[in-house]
Amino acid sequence: MPSMAPKLTFTTFQEIDEIYSTLNKTFRSGKTKPIAFRKVQILQLAYLVQDNLERFKEAFAIDLGRPPLEASFLELDSTISDCKIAYDRVDKWARTEKAPFNITFAAFRPVIRKEPKGVVLSISPFNYPVWLALGPVIGAIAAGNCVVLKPSELSPAISGLIAELIPKYMDNDVVRVVLGAIPETSKLMEYQWGHVLYTGNGRVGKIIGVAAAKTLSPISLELGGKSPVVIDPKCDFKIAARRIMWGKCVNAGQTCVAPDYILIPRSSEDAFIKALKDAHDDFYPSGATTTPDISHIINLAHFHRLKNLLDSTSGTIAIGGQTDESRKFIAPTVVKGVKGDDSLMSDEIFGPILPVVPVDDVDAAIAYINAHDHPLALYCFSPDAAFKNKVFDNTQSGSAVANDVLLHCAADGLPFGGIGPSGSGYHTRGFTFDMFTHLRASIDSPGWIDTILGARFPPYTPKKIASLGYFATKLPPRPSISANGHGFIERRNNTKWLLLVFSLTVVGIGYTRAADVGEWVRWLKGLIRL
Repeated sequence: MPSMAPKLTFTTFQEIDEIYSTLNKTFRSGKTKPIAFRKVQILQLAYLVQDNLERFKEAFAIDLGRPPLEASFLELDSTISDCKIAYDRVDKWARTEKAPFNITFAAFRPVIRKEPKGVVLSISPFNYPVWLALGPVIGAIAAGNCVVLKPSELSPAISGLIAELIPKYMDNDVVRVVLGAIPETSKLMEYQWGHVLYTGNGRVGKIIGVAAAKTLSPISLELGGKSPVVIDPKCDFKIAARRIMWGKCVNAGQTCVAPDYILIPRSSEDAFIKALKDAHDDFYPSGATTTPDISHIINLAHFHRLKNLLDSTSGTIAIGGQTDESRKFIAPTVVKGVKGDDSLMSDEIFGPILPVVPVDDVDAAIAYINAHDHPLALYCFSPDAAFKNKVFDNTQSGSAVANDVLLHCAADGLPFGGIGPSGSGYHTRGFTFDMFTHLRASIDSPGWIDTILGARFPPYTPKKIASLGYFATKLPPRPSISANGHGFIERRNNTKWLLLVFSLTVVGIGYTRAADVGEWVRWLKGLIRL
């Protein structure tokens, strides 16, 4: 049996003031900017997790009753992997980037500097209390920032362990942890931040958004929502049912991108329910109520919320339905015949309850999805490319996933983020670096450029107006619009090379003075390198 959750000692307001002041002084000192320093901190964070795997697994068991396999597969291994990716790629991520070549501005050598935003804040949730807490820290450090992490008070064993380990492994002037609840979070939001990332529900997200607006702190929100699953009757029901059932049961359904409900043609509902039951029985051969392979609900408040939803449904419980308040346990449950106005469809479920909503066809499924808030994820099971494209092309969601669930969050190179009510902004790995990075535009204008652009200076004359006309953008031919609203654009010859030759000729004629030759040669070399 797991131990009792520890009582957290919350950070005082005076300590929060000191933390904010210290991190700002550190950032202004330039300590976090060298890539070598960032890599050391990233590697230290990886070893923080690797050296304490068993302690983290014990903490997961206390807070969530999570099986060790899930703790490793869902969070611990992913966090270490994200550290290694950032360690290997931060040099490339942080490299100054040349702007796309444009003959008009090539002489200015335009570049994009990748610079840290400053002192940033990450407010993380209880459901994935390691990956969603330390993942943003990895990206923020890689980008050269100082970081305040506010982990969830609802997962005290994990949050307390992180607060204990961060000072032992990380530079205490660069990364700090603030423990607390609503008052401490409110205090943090009084400050101006280089960036704020909030992961949680939409109700609190609105509060965080308003608070951030008062200090003009940029913000990213990862909020969740009701992620639907659209079933094509032609898909492999066995494969689909196993993957959906896993996605709903893992972490007891307390996943922001968990399958929230199924949309399926009425004629296929019973057959798919049978496939779900077969998957359920394969997963838990001795029964769901006695298996050690299911997490529990985070606290009694969430347990009662879920039980009330289940007690109020007008659908029929086809699988599961058992609850145990003493263990904060709700068995994996499938409810069939659910209508759109059912209690289970009122809000994100965030638990191991799966409503099955029968619809007439895929068009009805798409209409239902579009009548509600954009979800964080949309799942579609089908072997037919046309079916998948129809679902994805006619809906909006944070991600569009075919024939699996959840795994897109761990896919290297893909952004994780919502749209509209399910969130704003993107993170994970390189996208977390981007979120905490300021793209600083920069040019270096040579003195001789005024020979070409001297017409910009007063007094304005007709001759100057005419000379600037050479830089005017030439649009493609005007499209021909037919009666039905469709347009056709005629192609014309590309004149870019003629413009290049013309511009170089103008520059060559204008630069015969010896004092200008050096600058002209340097510009030409830079142009060749571009």
